[in-house]
Amino acid sequence: MPTDSVERFLTALDPEHREAVGTKPRDEQQRLADAWERELADDTELDTLDELSPPAAEAEAARRVLRLEAG
Repeated sequence: MPTDSVERFLTALDPEHREAVGTKPRDEQQRLADAWERELADDTELDTLDELSPPAAEAEAARRVLRLEAG
């Protein structure tokens, strides 16, 4: 399991988004990973999902971050 926040964020993304985010500069990847970690920490609905399936909670948080990024 990756320990770097960017690697963990990329792992949580679906393959298409993983490839797109993987081509961004490292500082942009880090900014998205930081937003992803805040989403995981702050959203209580994700806490419940995390108890059932941590990968599903991480994937949902990643989708939310990308939706916010897209505007």
